[in-house]
Amino acid sequence: MRLLFVFLVCMLASPLSAQQFASFDKASEPVLNDPHDLTIGPDGRLYVADKFGDRIVVMDAETLEVLETFGEGVLFGVHDISFGPDGRAYVSAAGAHSVMVYEFDAQMKPTLIGSIPGAMRTEGVLAHSNGLVYVMASGIGELVAFKNGTPIHGIRGFFGAHDVAEALDGTIWVADNARARLVHLSQDLKMIGVLDAPALGLVGPRYLAMDDFGRLVVADQDAHRILLIDPETGTLLGVLGDGNPDIGPNKFDDPEGAAVNGSVYYFADSDNDRIVRYVVLVN
Repeated sequence: MRLLFVFLVCMLASPLSAQQFASFDKASEPVLNDPHDLTIGPDGRLYVADKFGDRIVVMDAETLEVLETFGEGVLFGVHDISFGPDGRAYVSAAGAHSVMVYEFDAQMKPTLIGSIPGAMRTEGVLAHSNGLVYVMASGIGELVAFKNGTPIHGIRGFFGAHDVAEALDGTIWVADNARARLVHLSQDLKMIGVLDAPALGLVGPRYLAMDDFGRLVVADQDAHRILLIDPETGTLLGVLGDGNPDIGPNKFDDPEGAAVNGSVYYFADSDNDRIVRYVVLVN
């Protein structure tokens, strides 16, 4: 009996049995083509990097209906989009090895105004609140911070890494999928710490977001799961998905992107070619 009790405790403590932290609410139609990261724009709409569509897809955040698109013919292999404090959108186009910069008018109509070139296979981009633009050049394994288009900081060792996200305190998190870990950096790209504990069960984290409580919301693509992590303690707080690729409530097939808007979570369910929305259960 004692051995059975110990076995049950271990099972309950495993990352695969962590508590579901949000409830399935809605899914878009499967009209995308391998969507990657996504974000809420300053207009409250959802902006999705549609990788094989070579475009940004703009969706209604409530209905998940497609409203418009832009970037066709320019955003080859688009992976990520980030809005800066200047209102501009910075879009990583891995196929063009560049970050494309868009400016918007009062009706949020975009105009391509320039680019940050020379970043081999740009997987992730962060337009930081400090005014710098952080670019993940996955092809050479380097994260570079740009100021007015000029590189001022850099750190190597991130071959194949994807997302770069800003924490509530202005520090930076990197989804280093090739090494199955999350890396914490200062704004000048000095190492602070690493989360790769077996208890997290990370397999291939691609993109991540921060919620209003400073928790990490991580799309662990190769595990077909979404993880909610306390970055202070490295504790796994919750999981969405059962680890098996599928479609339906609490099911994902290679999820890539994550975005948070208050109590609402949006995920790019990439191989199902759709965006899904979940709502918070507990905080």
